Parts: sequence; C-alpha cells; structure tokens
Amino acid sequence: MCWKPLLLLLLCYDAQATVPHRWSRAVLFPAAHRPKRSSSMPLNPVLQNSLEEVELLYEFLLAELEISPDLEISIKDEELASLRKASDFRTVCNDVIPKRIPDIRRLSASLSSHPGILKKEDFERTALTLAYAAYRAALSQGHQKDIWAQSLLSLFQALRQDLVRSSGSRLSP
Repeated sequence: MCWKPLLLLLLCYDAQATVPHRWSRAVLFPAAHRPKRSSSMPLNPVLQNSLEEVELLYEFLLAELEISPDLEISIKDEELASLRKASDFRTVCNDVIPKRIPDIRRLSASLSSHPGILKKEDFERTALTLAYAAYRAALSQGHQKDIWAQSLLSLFQALRQDLVRSSGSRLSP
C-alpha cells in the first residue's frame, strides 16, 4: 500500500520534467531581446512576414554583401540597400546573429538540445547565421576554413533537424 504515494510522486516528477518552464528556456538569440541603447533597433526584429519579404531576403543574400574588418555586414547594391527592409536586414545581421566562432558554437549546442520546432524568427536568424558562416568559410584558408566549415555543418544539421520535426508534426494528425 506504500507504492501508491510513490507512484503518484514519480508521475508528478515525470510530468514536471517534461513541461518546459518559461523561465528555464534560454533564448537562442539574446541580442534580439536586448537592443543597444544607441541603436533604434526594434525589439525582436523579424524579416519575413510575407512571401514578398521572403523573396526580398533572398535578393539581399544573392546581392553582393560586404563584411568590414569590424564584422559589419552591408549590401553593396545601392538600390537594394536603400529599401526599408534592408535596414532591418542590416540590424539583424549586425546586431542579432552571432559572428564569432565561440558564439556560433554556443548557438549550435543550444539548437541541438532545443525541444520542439523553432519559432519563425529563430529559424530565420539561424539561416542567416548559416549564410554568414558559409561566406566566412569561403573566404578563409587552412585551419580557419576547417573551423568555419564545422560551424557551417552544425548549423545545417540543426536546421535540417528542425525541418524534419516540422514536417513530421504536419504529417501526423
């Protein structure tokens, strides 16, 4: 008769362990939630809210990008750079996504242990981080190229895992 309270306690513990607490879930891109004081950056900026914006983001990525020595990203095409969404693109690329190897590795580790499907803005930022890592891998040589390639691979695997999860959730009723 002592097993009933033990079973109840075990079930309660199991239920609490599987439900993520809001305060214990780490934010994947903390810079998006704490903008710089000197910046007019909106809180948690998102680039893709419509199909037209997705296509525009694709154009930004296809346009020639420039990365300055202080890792600031800009669009070389003046016409594209003058668009309002280009300002949001620069903000996300320069203030939100990680650009140093340790930060990208931290993001990859967080993504690999992230439960469930990524939010739209987290997926978008991870894809932009992947594009940045690909760009840096293409420009690097020797050991640095290997390090950037490994970061690129881990980000790709995280995005692939998220796509598999999201397509699996749509297929099952």
